[in-house]
This record gives sequence, C-alpha cells and structure tokens, in this order.
Amino acid sequence: MIHTSEQCDVAAYLNRIGYEGPLEPTLEVLKELQRLHVHAVPYENLDILAGIPLSLSVPELYHKIVTAGRGGYCFELNALFGWLLEQAGYEVTNYFGRFWKDEPVTPAKRRHHILHVVIDGKRYITDVGVGGAGPREPLELIEDAPQTQGDECYRLSKSAAYGWMLYEQKGEDWNPVFSFTEEPNLPEDFLTTSYWCEHAPDSPFNKTARVSIRTAEGRNTIDDREFRIYTKQGVHVFHPSSKQEYTEALARYFGIRLTGELPWLE
Repeated sequence: MIHTSEQCDVAAYLNRIGYEGPLEPTLEVLKELQRLHVHAVPYENLDILAGIPLSLSVPELYHKIVTAGRGGYCFELNALFGWLLEQAGYEVTNYFGRFWKDEPVTPAKRRHHILHVVIDGKRYITDVGVGGAGPREPLELIEDAPQTQGDECYRLSKSAAYGWMLYEQKGEDWNPVFSFTEEPNLPEDFLTTSYWCEHAPDSPFNKTARVSIRTAEGRNTIDDREFRIYTKQGVHVFHPSSKQEYTEALARYFGIRLTGELPWLE
C-alpha cells in the first residue's frame, strides 16, 4: 500500500525513538540519535517471512517504522535514518558493504547499507541496521584506532580487496563485522539487492526469523523460534509454545505488534 498522503513528520520520528533535544548536525546529536534508535527500533525480517513485499521509499518506510511501530533490516532502517539525518542538516552519503559477521567464508554479495556523514571536517559512519550487536554510536573513519563504546571496542582498517573493514573486539581477537568501499550510491542502487534478499533461494533473510534490539540491560534477539533475552545476570532462553505466546513475546520484548497469519511458524 502506498502511503504518499501521509506526511513524513520529523517530530513524530523523533518521538518514536525518544529524542527530545535540539535537532542540529553535531556529533553529540548524531550519537544520541543512533543510540536511541538502536534501543527503540528493532532489526527484523518478519515481513520477508510473511511474503509482504518491501519498499525502500521514504513514505512507505515512515509508515512502517514510525506510524506502525515496526522495525526492518538494514536497507529499510538506514534508508529512513539517512532521511532523518538529512532533515537535520547532515551531509549524508550512502555506502554499500559486505556483511562478514558470523560468516565462515568471504561473503559473495554486498548486502549491507552504511551511512557516511561529515561533521566539522571529520568523517564518520553511522548505522542503525546491523542488529542488536552492532555499534551503538557513530565511528570516526580513521584507520586502526580503537574506538570504545561502553564495554565494546571497534576499529576500522583498510583492505586492498574490500576497502574499509570494521572489526569488533572479542577478548584478544578482532572479528570482522562489515566492509565497504567509498563509492557513493543512490537510494535506487539498493533496490536490486534488497529484492535478492527477499526472494533468492540462497538469501539468509527468507528462511528464519531474525529479530534483535538493544536494551538497557543488553539486547533481545530471536533466532528462528528461539527468544534470547540478554541481561547483566545472563541469558534467558525460551521457545513460545503457541502463536499467541509468540505474538505476546514479540510485543513484550521488541514492541512489534502483529495481527493475522504468521506463516513462518507453520
């Protein structure tokens, strides 16, 4: 359904993520917008599993994420977040990337959307579409400098083959998250890959539920039918025994309220 008659209201978007400060293109505002966004808007692929075609147009994304209170995956979340940043006065460039996290071999396809902004002459990447374990704040685009965010640490390195590579520290190891090159992309450049993610037989997005959101205590995730609630005390794992329990858990832990059929549970 096209929602072109619905006004894309910046104030309503800010209310959706809980931001109450001034909207100006500064680093501190960007940090707060990203931090609040990943705590309020879930990463999720449930429309893909339900066979509902995705749209990357801003009015459609606004209706889904702001009006309907849903989430999305990187092509949806970063497209709308990029629009918000542009409304705030940021200089935004769209980058295409390969997603390496938990991949046993080199990813064969670029299937991640990253946003690049320039603030006071310094360059940053900002991303609200990684999922519950992604960076909670922007990262300065500088080479091989550890950047700490709470109890997490990241660094960016240059790769001759894949451009910039983002790593996250796990113990003594640095594990790749995603890579990207600095070629600017138009919003339309992501349509073909998003369609592949929805429909291709070898796409990882149309097989099982993938849902995640950051919380004050840690993060909440769904992997297939398994819910994992991470807190400072540990991980609570459970499997809803019915569709009703599943939808109630979706609403409780992710703010996602679904009605109708849930075909991935059949």
